[in-house]
Amino acid sequence: MTDPLSIAVCGCGPAGLAAACFLHDAGHRVRLLERFAEPRPIGAGLMLQPAGLAALGRIGALDAALAYGQRIDGLYARSEPSGRVVFDLSYATVDPALHGLAIHRAAIFEVLWQAAAARRIPVETGVEIAALAADAQGRPVPVTTAGRRLPAVDLVVDATGSGSALRPLARAPVRPRPYAYGAVWATVPAAGLRLDRLEQRFRAAREMQGLLPVGRVPGDDVPRAILFWSLRVAEHPALVAAGIGAWRRRVLDLWPEIEPVIAGIADPAQLTLARYAQATLRRPFGDRIAFIGDAAHSTSPQLGAGVTMAMLDGAALADALAAAPDIPTALAAYAARRRRHVRFYQRMSALLTPAFQSDSGWIGTLRDLTFHPSTRLPWLRRRMVETFAGLALGPFAGTHPGALAGMPSTTSGKASDELRIIR
Repeated sequence: MTDPLSIAVCGCGPAGLAAACFLHDAGHRVRLLERFAEPRPIGAGLMLQPAGLAALGRIGALDAALAYGQRIDGLYARSEPSGRVVFDLSYATVDPALHGLAIHRAAIFEVLWQAAAARRIPVETGVEIAALAADAQGRPVPVTTAGRRLPAVDLVVDATGSGSALRPLARAPVRPRPYAYGAVWATVPAAGLRLDRLEQRFRAAREMQGLLPVGRVPGDDVPRAILFWSLRVAEHPALVAAGIGAWRRRVLDLWPEIEPVIAGIADPAQLTLARYAQATLRRPFGDRIAFIGDAAHSTSPQLGAGVTMAMLDGAALADALAAAPDIPTALAAYAARRRRHVRFYQRMSALLTPAFQSDSGWIGTLRDLTFHPSTRLPWLRRRMVETFAGLALGPFAGTHPGALAGMPSTTSGKASDELRIIR
């Protein structure tokens, strides 16, 4: 399309802010709509995979993110009490130049908020969009929970997350399936931790604990990490009732070396509960509405790809609008461009989650016996790293970060959307 569109982006999380920047840069008139009176970050730390870093580079926000976050070169996980290594993976297996970036939600929010502000993208706060009406020309009219009708636009982008109220407007809506397991998390000092990797400890599939160094948060130069502890969501009230002492004993029984890290956690109120659900829209669009991020495909965080996938959605949508002759064609092209990548990671996340968060008595043992030994096979090790790095398109195919972010690949000096990696 050559004519600019008026676009309402609902949600000021990473998905919405990044999409607003991509769409603005493509020449569209973008307005952000945020339900909170003051936009703010929600959640803990997150991992930006290589394609997510490429997407940040595309909107000129990579340097700011690197200044806040912590470079991550690999993943290490061990099962207790056996001490058996489950994962010891490095991005360098695929390419020495690849790495992830762990960053606190407050920091990535600040980076993307400033990117949107630099573009002078208008933001309207205190408006929670509950429905869409239509004007006389059939254009969508966002309607708030209070019943107020906002100005009509050409296109609505739903970036409101897994609790989206607009998801029923998709061509093939789905009902989210909550996971029985979630996690509690807290921001802790990173002093004494190894900073270049995500580290985890397991006991069977019932207990999982992790530490993700995330660099610094705005206004504070002290390096931080995110501690997360897996548990059944239904058990959270019992954890709170038992008191922080009982939780600390469980944590230190699994990972005694981190006692200094959790010394400042003195109250269960410092542990925030996170819930997860699985929902994948087969068609992440409706009549003049596109769904991105968790509104389109929510899952558990086992593969650490959520925010990267969300930013790639925004980039793909902007590119589809630029190439198509009309909005319906563009929305179908957007869905087609993201389908293979999204579906593979949704399926892999659903497949792997029980190995790390379930009541199964045998699946943890099978995981411990097979995961790390299988990495002795070079091809399989490479595939595991490519999957962890967010670069897989299926069991036997992968791609480049730049291709996923809508930039040409430099491999062999020509653009390529896919690499066959059977070697």
